Amino acid sequence: MKRNAIIIGAAGRDFHNFNTFFRKNKDYRVVAFTAAQIPYIDGRVYPAVLAGKELYPEGIPIVLESELPALIKEKNIHDCIFSYSDVPYPKLMHLSAVVNAAGANFVLLGPNETMLTSTKPVIAVVATRTGCGKSQTSRAVVENLIKRGLKVIVVRHPMPYGDLAAQAVQRFATVEDLKKHKCTVEEMEEYEPHVVRGNVIYAGVDYERILRRAEEDPDGCDVILWDGGNNDFSFFKPDLTITVADPHRAGAEVNYYPGEVNLRLADAVVINKMDTASPEGVRTVRENIARVNPAAIVIDAASPVKADNPGLIRGKRCLIVEDGPTLTHGEMKIGAGTVAAQKYGCAEEVDPRPFVVGELANTFAAYPHIGTILPAMGYSDRQLKDLETTINRADCDTVVIGTPIDLNRLIHIQKPVVRVHYDLQEIGTPTLNEVLDDFVKRCKLG
Repeated sequence: MKRNAIIIGAAGRDFHNFNTFFRKNKDYRVVAFTAAQIPYIDGRVYPAVLAGKELYPEGIPIVLESELPALIKEKNIHDCIFSYSDVPYPKLMHLSAVVNAAGANFVLLGPNETMLTSTKPVIAVVATRTGCGKSQTSRAVVENLIKRGLKVIVVRHPMPYGDLAAQAVQRFATVEDLKKHKCTVEEMEEYEPHVVRGNVIYAGVDYERILRRAEEDPDGCDVILWDGGNNDFSFFKPDLTITVADPHRAGAEVNYYPGEVNLRLADAVVINKMDTASPEGVRTVRENIARVNPAAIVIDAASPVKADNPGLIRGKRCLIVEDGPTLTHGEMKIGAGTVAAQKYGCAEEVDPRPFVVGELANTFAAYPHIGTILPAMGYSDRQLKDLETTINRADCDTVVIGTPIDLNRLIHIQKPVVRVHYDLQEIGTPTLNEVLDDFVKRCKLG
């Protein structure tokens, strides 16, 4: 008899777990996916063209996570597979209690069941929390390898918020590709910093197909770099795992799932943002690394910020706009824009809450810890319009944008704008270069 299953997800890891473990598994019948964290992903169907027409000719419905207890009883569910990331342990086990109380098993699939094996050497850049600095670490790794004459193809953790069948395999080589694939702001924030540097990046839904396409990319491929999302572990079996930790949220590296998995899997741990974190926070992260993974190489690093026009910040009343996911489920209370505003002497950080409209008001209600920073939510045209209206309504002198993309390309901001930029800056030794020297030697790449 088949076991009935529900995959508890957020439009990313859930689809991958289905594809790798359940898609051709005749011992199971996946009844539904559930949705959390990201707006607009419930009410859709995981299509038959991706789910497999033989076992799932009508596809698989995606419903709200709040429907889970009723669905378990109604559909006689045996197993609920938890499949999303950046979750504190109390919340994870609370959800386990909900599932168990309804009668089902609460299941976590591990790397051996879900990691795909590449024909090329793989580096995984992952993190202990959303917003630790994976992107700038990935860029630093790519630039290092390119200087060695190697062709690097980046594969990004999924963010399939549109037509799932159309997004099965996506290749981004130019900024124009972002428009062609109808990317959200959240997707652009991850893809654009790579493509503007001339790097090819893949993403999508079906990561077996994505991996094979990346390995045979027309531009050539010597190394696959997995650029992780949230604090999820890699979809590909890595030859080198680099985990980024954030001392601004010290202790989270051993209190969030699956961030602690990444800490324990790490060959090297980058302690980022040391230039703005407290000594106590840095010390706590060091102690936790030493306790759970004493063999890991620890790299000290900073993320120094620079503004393209600091004179528009000094002495001004500034509205600060930051990356959305970092502020929401990432739970950060500051970002690069805040650091830059303070560094360059802003007179006042303007509270956006009196000016928010539409769905942005819902975001602040759902995540009250955000405080006086405006999250750049852009999962839909409606959210982008709400963001534009809110910014233009705000009583401020300058808008300080800490997101990795040029928001002015997407919305019309009627105020002076300062963009903030940041890259990884290593401190002392050991360094990424030393770690990559060993990787190149072990994989016989040079």
